Amino acid sequence: MMRRLISGIFGPVLGTQTSTDAATVEIAGARLAMTTDSFVVNPVVFPGGNIGSLAVHGTVNDLAMSGARPLYLTCGYILEEGLELEALAGLVWSMREAADACNVRIVTGDTKVVDRGHGHGVFINTAGMGVIEHDMTLAPECVRPGDAIILSGDIGRHGVAVMAQRDGLRFETTVLSDSAPVHEPILDLIANGIQVRCLRDLTRGGLASALIEIIDSAGCGARIEERLIPVTDGVRSACEILGLEPMYVANEGRFVAIVDTADAARAVDIMRRHPVSRDAIYIGEITGPESKRLAMKTAFGVWRAIDMLSGEQLPRIC
Repeated sequence: MMRRLISGIFGPVLGTQTSTDAATVEIAGARLAMTTDSFVVNPVVFPGGNIGSLAVHGTVNDLAMSGARPLYLTCGYILEEGLELEALAGLVWSMREAADACNVRIVTGDTKVVDRGHGHGVFINTAGMGVIEHDMTLAPECVRPGDAIILSGDIGRHGVAVMAQRDGLRFETTVLSDSAPVHEPILDLIANGIQVRCLRDLTRGGLASALIEIIDSAGCGARIEERLIPVTDGVRSACEILGLEPMYVANEGRFVAIVDTADAARAVDIMRRHPVSRDAIYIGEITGPESKRLAMKTAFGVWRAIDMLSGEQLPRIC
């Protein structure tokens, strides 16, 4: 549905045709990345984070997907009548702490109030700006057959954490959201001369949707191996109980990097230097245009096609 809205309404009318998470603009010779996002997660506090820190991480990560160094954020708070001031203050402090940890400044904002019953307590809208300090273009159109697919870590934790909190589900171990900023390992890849083709964070639709969107734009196919994809025991158990596929569950601190195959091993080593991507791993490769499908080798050694998820697997988690 979201892809149809973008391609059928927003893109043609507003002219926003970028296939990346942030737009690149040039001002006075400087290359800048700009992005905007809105956060409507319910509940606003979940294991491992809350809507305040999530808003910062999500916006910073969108800028990072262009290889930009995040610099400035804006924030707009839409508050539901009756929200307790103490709860609001906690979210705002969490946002400030996340911004400080990312070394970005929140430079302006806005506040609106809606009637009781017209929100989940608080919604947050952000915009972000960063500077691009390299001359590479990071986009699906730059992907080539033979390129390596590198995953930054385990998948599915954010979606499971939010869903469990929302629905009062209890598992043997508490699943914590993976919400975190990922710009530092990306900037490190670029600084070390890794030939990065494309980056994509694994938010809506998870790993499967991100890879399918990339190869659709690139006109290529891709092959990955299920046994290489890290999934924690807690997430795996929760998905088995609920009938979910971890490949489609959302993340807020994970990304895939498509890099030149000659740089794959070095890229993994560089990413593993950073706590947020310490479990980085090569999971597959881009293939030629003859297939134009995402294929996954299962744990049983059988190849199966992975398609775009039809509808929403989970309620909104960001």
